[in-house]
Amino acid sequence: MTTLHDFTATTLAGEEKSLADYAGRVVLVVNTASDCGLAPQFTGLEGLHQEFAERGLAVVGFPSDTFKQERDTAAEIESVCRRNYGVTFEMFGKVAVNGANAHPLWSWLQQEKKGLLGGAIKWNFTKFLVARDGSVIARYAPTVKPEDLRADIEAALAS
Repeated sequence: MTTLHDFTATTLAGEEKSLADYAGRVVLVVNTASDCGLAPQFTGLEGLHQEFAERGLAVVGFPSDTFKQERDTAAEIESVCRRNYGVTFEMFGKVAVNGANAHPLWSWLQQEKKGLLGGAIKWNFTKFLVARDGSVIARYAPTVKPEDLRADIEAALAS
């Protein structure tokens, strides 16, 4: 059975990282875009990171220009996220989340939990909650605010 831990991704700093590093942690995986109208959700995601990291939550952002709302370079993405929203959680390099060029992680996430459009990612800030064992617990629409995930995160951390 495939899990989150079977994938690798490139960090915003350009280093290849095994997602097996998150084994034993609950992970909130989010496709982000710093020029999106939903970008203020970075603040809520950072709040979840600050509140739950010590208990085992990892928030991870995957910038995507799939919807043409992301900056060109990793340096620009990092600057906006850190300066405007105080992001300290892990950010990965820019990826495609839909179509033939989608990052394998995002293709897998779409297969694991369908959304309103079937598997396809509808918009920026689609969120996936992943259990400590790397299986997908839930998928949340872009308009679901990070703070509204607290109860599900608490339950995942408790199991």
